[in-house]
Amino acid sequence: MANPHVAFCGVVLDRLAAVLAAQGREVLVVDAAATSPMPHELAGLDLSACVEQIATRVSYLPARGLPASHVDTRGSAAGFIDAVLQAAPQAEVVLLHADGIDLTRLLKHRAARPVLVGADHPESIKHAYAGAKLLAGRCGLMTFDLLLAAAPHSPRVASIPSSLGGCVENFLGALLRHSALIDPAGAAGEPASPALARLLAEQLRLDELPSPARPYAPAPSATAQPPAAHAHPNPNRTAYL
Repeated sequence: MANPHVAFCGVVLDRLAAVLAAQGREVLVVDAAATSPMPHELAGLDLSACVEQIATRVSYLPARGLPASHVDTRGSAAGFIDAVLQAAPQAEVVLLHADGIDLTRLLKHRAARPVLVGADHPESIKHAYAGAKLLAGRCGLMTFDLLLAAAPHSPRVASIPSSLGGCVENFLGALLRHSALIDPAGAAGEPASPALARLLAEQLRLDELPSPARPYAPAPSATAQPPAAHAHPNPNRTAYL
């Protein structure tokens, strides 16, 4: 989930995309936060023409404001995710960076575990908690992951996951499942830490778990299709952060 109090959200997205690409996956970064670049003028006509290749196995879609343009009469913007998957069928993993209010519209009827983003200062963690509260209240989503953009030697880093996790559990009845640290000053090509590797593996595994809450048999990022009792999962996966 986008966090205006985290100065290195772009670095977080870059590192996640690089780790997944190093695993041999085709990655699409969809940048739809309020602070993200405006979409290309062709976005309303041909979304695929707006997808940019920025690195090996990594594509980028500037998408500020686009989720709101897909809101239907019931307040859902789920059609935007389907449009993204159709625009970039080669993408195996979609990293969707969006603000909390947009995520409530995107995830209205989808099973997902949003990824909260924070830093080592209180305002960023307050914003992360507020995002979890918004998604729990409006979408009934009760599990979250946390990515901390901070230096490993920061004295506050070790206590933040447990502190935020306690608030999420005690006040929302939800669960902060995994947390991982991304050092903004670290080398771009460095391998994922065990914690980050576990977080990403669990995110990808969500597509393989059946859930009666899902509108379709595949996972939250599945291509739209009629309900089916034995549908095969689509390889596309979406992480919401």
